[in-house]
Amino acid sequence: MTDIQRINARAAEIATTETARLIERTPQSKVWYERALKSMPMGVGSSFQEGDPYPIYLSHGKGSRVFDVDGSEYIDTHGGFGCMVYGHAHPKIAEAIARAASRGTHFAAPTPDAVLLAEEICSRYDMDQVRFCNSGTEATMNAIRIARAHTGRDHIIKAEGSYHGHHDPVMFSVVPNADVMGGREMPASTPMSLGTPKWLADYTHVVPFNDLVVLDALLEERGGEIACMILEPVMMNIGIAQPQPGYLQGLKDLLHKHGVVLIFDEVKTGTAIARGGAGDLYGVRPDLTCVAKATFGGTPGAAFGGTAEIMSAIGRGAAQQGTFNGNPLVAAAGLAALTEVLTADAYEYLATLGTRLASGCQTAIDSNGIPAHTVDLGAKGCVSYRPTPLTNYRDFLDTNLDLYAASYPWMVNRGIFMTPGDEEQWTISVQHTDTDIDNYIAAFSELCAALAS
Repeated sequence: MTDIQRINARAAEIATTETARLIERTPQSKVWYERALKSMPMGVGSSFQEGDPYPIYLSHGKGSRVFDVDGSEYIDTHGGFGCMVYGHAHPKIAEAIARAASRGTHFAAPTPDAVLLAEEICSRYDMDQVRFCNSGTEATMNAIRIARAHTGRDHIIKAEGSYHGHHDPVMFSVVPNADVMGGREMPASTPMSLGTPKWLADYTHVVPFNDLVVLDALLEERGGEIACMILEPVMMNIGIAQPQPGYLQGLKDLLHKHGVVLIFDEVKTGTAIARGGAGDLYGVRPDLTCVAKATFGGTPGAAFGGTAEIMSAIGRGAAQQGTFNGNPLVAAAGLAALTEVLTADAYEYLATLGTRLASGCQTAIDSNGIPAHTVDLGAKGCVSYRPTPLTNYRDFLDTNLDLYAASYPWMVNRGIFMTPGDEEQWTISVQHTDTDIDNYIAAFSELCAALAS
């Protein structure tokens, strides 16, 4: 038996034991799950919340901790799928929301806070103008529409395996199986969801992440038809795959050569990994940027924006509206989050904690010969169960699912609340402490030792 086979065998044993323990200690979550199945498909409000054998139902959160309906306390590294870089119930954000609520929760009319928030987002992302919406899906949907209106073209490009929300044009080649992916030089545009019109595949073109050769060939053939390319500048639905040196600038140059608009989907990266997101961190600014999640203080807000020239399409007939856009509660929370919580000192603190966490986990991996690696992007990071860093979606297909299946119940049973999927990341907050990080490292180190035993 090879070392990998032995580790996988131990992982299967651990997964069985720890899952049984998880079920034993979460009876009320099971009760709520069985009740929820009657009123919600799969017992959850979003399919991403599904768990195996059921999700853990939470009652509340405070600081760096969350609490489930069985009364258990966890260090939260789930972070609401990456939103909660402030931690839970942060006093400054809670006060801003309470103050706004006392003055009226909804007007569907402009407010000063919305203007101030727009100015702050434009400053952070070096944008001329911005428009609000209510989710990352809406942000990417609107950005693509505006790019199409600006260029007069209909086709779009996306990276193979990337996720940009659940509107139809981007619901292709998100999680294709290996047998339907097509060749690397011409990846297949494969629908993710039932109900997606098949004819749309002709308008959504797929290229590998970190590959300019395939993109160049596509643009030479079809560039005059393509309105935009939408891209996560750091792929964050496969763990974390960072752009290789020169990739983002080379991609921008190729697109602009053919008059194609570059859209950065910074729903996950924006505000979290740097003050101005990945565009700031890697020094490449796109034509349009989409933000949500961490930018809005834990409320359901989003935005997209960019150059005045492209955004002027909205005043020339490109539809962009929404009853709750710029809602006063969301605007107040986002403004407090960006101006009072996520300061320069906060980013330095998050960088220190992130390095502490990733380094501690990497030490445990190396000491026990686990085929895995860590990625450190400040507030965001991950353990990816493959020996070498990911460069694209096809690399992600080589990750070891058995190791993740053991890690999730192990960590949750030791008081670490994690995202339910090997494709996700951890998120830490300004309210996490060194002790929180050390507790995570201790639990993970014990897991690595158990896998190697």
